[in-house]
Amino acid sequence: MVTVTYTCPRCDAVVELERDAYLADKAVTADPLDGWAYVPAYDLSGDGAPAGADGVEVVCGASETRGEGCGRPFYLSFVRYEDGKPVEPDRQQVDASFDFLRR
Repeated sequence: MVTVTYTCPRCDAVVELERDAYLADKAVTADPLDGWAYVPAYDLSGDGAPAGADGVEVVCGASETRGEGCGRPFYLSFVRYEDGKPVEPDRQQVDASFDFLRR
């Protein structure tokens, strides 16, 4: 087990989590990654691994936070593998043909 610190992407508060050292961080984001499953920080398994999840949902300002936080959730995502290869999150398709100046 290792204690790892993360910074809230909204207010820069520092959060400490105890987790298994083998987990590889992918990202800390204000919104969850599409296709990733998250477990609340207070519900981490006894060995510090997110049981059945791909990451951790942290509420900034909860007991894991040093000092006060903003009270909003943010997401720690771990690298996910399928068939031995890292998986990238689903990306939303954006309509690049939209004309903002058109009336």
